[in-house]
Amino acid sequence: MTEPAALKKTLTPLGLWAIAVGLVISGEYFGWNYGWATAGPVGLLLVTLVVTVLYITFILSFTELTTSIPQAGGPFAYAHRALGPWGGLVAGYATLVEFLLTPPAIALALGSYGHFLWPALPVLGTAVGCYVVFTAVNLLGIKESARFSLVVTVLAVAELLVFMGLLVPHFRLANFVAHPVPLRWAGVLAALPFAMWFYLAIEGVAMVAEEVQDPRRTLPRGYGYGLGTLVLLALGVMVLTGGATDWRRLAHLDYPLPEALALVLGKSSPWTRFFASIGLFGLVASFHGTLLGYSRQLFALARAGYLPGVLARLNGRGAPHGAL
Repeated sequence: MTEPAALKKTLTPLGLWAIAVGLVISGEYFGWNYGWATAGPVGLLLVTLVVTVLYITFILSFTELTTSIPQAGGPFAYAHRALGPWGGLVAGYATLVEFLLTPPAIALALGSYGHFLWPALPVLGTAVGCYVVFTAVNLLGIKESARFSLVVTVLAVAELLVFMGLLVPHFRLANFVAHPVPLRWAGVLAALPFAMWFYLAIEGVAMVAEEVQDPRRTLPRGYGYGLGTLVLLALGVMVLTGGATDWRRLAHLDYPLPEALALVLGKSSPWTRFFASIGLFGLVASFHGTLLGYSRQLFALARAGYLPGVLARLNGRGAPHGAL
């Protein structure tokens, strides 16, 4: 009788931090600003503070589960332990749907961004190309994937820090509170999904728990450092953008950060052009992270017998090539 396939334990706290932040960081670049249209800057800030508390408590609970059951299935493994095979099945497939449907959306966003910068690039062709390239990176193994994730995540974080630094001299509290939107329950509830966009998918760290060195020490550090980084970036980007510009001009855009710099510094500014050129790093980091997440969920479900066994096969580098 053969032993079940097992993933290699190579991830350190730094690598886990990179995956945690990388999974989410594209949400700091776009999407959240639509909450301004329903609640305004002040309303979205209040909703985001509530959502931040929600995610802090959620991640504290999730960290307990992850360190107790450090398996690739994440929520699937927890539900299976607590609720049995059917509970595991429901949780596993629900998680799989989340992480399987996210990469195509990010790939199309990458294709659109590439087409915007270089019009000769086709959107769909670029999206497919992203799948090929980043699947190949993941096939090299978790150690190499974590290194790649660390590089692009550090670049994405650095870009956001530069962005905030450029807006600080132009911040005015009067801009942030100007043109207030009346706070109503309907507007607050409508803004909730956009506030969650700042943290959505950080739970995907649980999918690589099986590949972590010393899970009881590494997982709490990776989760804690990752969430702390995201909280600071989320609040910094949102508040500074709202206080340095006329927020109404950004509330319906897919590219609020480059446009904010264009409003403050001018479209011809080298910083504006530079930011537009390297804005891909946040999308790349999140795309890479979601590929890791869905492949590990597929692997765990297949290893447990819920999906064909071919999806649980590992290559020579310990990567689940069938799932990828």
